[in-house]
Amino acid sequence: MIVRILTEGQFDLAGSFFDDLNALDNKLVEVVELADVDQFSTLLKEMLDMVRDNGKPVPLDELVESDVVLPAPDITIEEAGDLFTGEGLLPD
Repeated sequence: MIVRILTEGQFDLAGSFFDDLNALDNKLVEVVELADVDQFSTLLKEMLDMVRDNGKPVPLDELVESDVVLPAPDITIEEAGDLFTGEGLLPD
C-alpha cells in the first residue's frame, strides 16, 4: 500500500502493517476526542515512524496514487480534529 506523509513524501508499506496502522488510527481518534495533547503527539509519532521505518520511499519522479494520506508531523491536535473523527483515516 502506498502511504503519503504530508510534507515528507510517499512510502510503499507492506499490507501486513495495515492492521497496526489502523489500530493506531483508532487510538488517535480517541485521544483527539479527549483532547489529550501528550498522548496525541506520542501516537502520531508512533504512526509516522511505523511508516518511515517499515516503508520503502517512493522515488520522487515516480507518480503513484496514495492509498492512505497521513498528516504532517507538526499537525496540531486542533487541526487533527477534522481528520481523526469517526472511523479516522483508515476505515475499519
